[in-house]
Amino acid sequence: MTMNYRGLGFAFLGVLIFSFTLPMVKLALPGFSPWTLTFGRAAIAGVLAIAFLKYSKVPFPDRKLLRPLFVTAGGIVVGWPILTTLALQENTSAHAAVITAGLPLVTAILAVTRLHEHVPKAFWVAALTGTFTLVVYAWIHGGQEGASLKADLYLLGAVVAAAIGYVEGAALSKVMPGWHVVSWCVVLTLPISLPYFAISLWLGSENHTVTPIALLAFLFTAFGSMYFGFFAWYRGLAELGVAKGSQVQLIQSLLTLLWSAWLLNESVTGQTLLAASVVVICIAVTQRLRVTSQLRKNSRIREPKR
Repeated sequence: MTMNYRGLGFAFLGVLIFSFTLPMVKLALPGFSPWTLTFGRAAIAGVLAIAFLKYSKVPFPDRKLLRPLFVTAGGIVVGWPILTTLALQENTSAHAAVITAGLPLVTAILAVTRLHEHVPKAFWVAALTGTFTLVVYAWIHGGQEGASLKADLYLLGAVVAAAIGYVEGAALSKVMPGWHVVSWCVVLTLPISLPYFAISLWLGSENHTVTPIALLAFLFTAFGSMYFGFFAWYRGLAELGVAKGSQVQLIQSLLTLLWSAWLLNESVTGQTLLAASVVVICIAVTQRLRVTSQLRKNSRIREPKR
């Protein structure tokens, strides 16, 4: 079976943007509280999404789509951002890669159970091999500094939240464009994110000094991580299938470790090339395997009648 290079390209572009998220949050934390970062990136993305939706004359989603939209928003707009940000108060972004390396595997498992995607045994062998390689590599090179149990539990919760958001969002992208999915997610959460952003910004103004670097990092998480990255990511998942598409994210932890070394001077060694080679091979194997989906038949999400 040939690879879907267009789908791979979209998925990789999303992963490339997401790979900067943890280092950027780490750079932004000295200038902003975790709550300001979480609700601020969602609020800014929400305001931007309103402009995009209005300009494109996109109608309000059908009532049947609101529940999965809120579930998706709970994972990608609230769950992942706040839990990773709280964890990064105590962890390095390189250490966070140790825990979040399991995200592609968790996403694939949820895709099989929630979306009824059928994958061959070879897919799980490749996915487990890639995940194991990442965890071992990240543990050796990113996990050398100790972290509290509470912070690691935050990261585990973030992995589950993001996986749910990815799977539900990918299901929605079967009935609406991916950029509509993320746009409505951030718009629907604006009644919460906007006031909480204003309150947290006001309450935290005395405890934090906003530097140009912190501000730029914060804006990246708002425009890139919270909004435009999902344009490409959901498009890639829709074209590849969630189980296959999620495995492209195996490369994200390695990229995050590279950016952590470059931007934060966190420890990463030359063995990255070996680990990256194994991961790329595993990704190539998963992309060449046939994965079928019964989403249209079994999913509760249906395209509304016009």
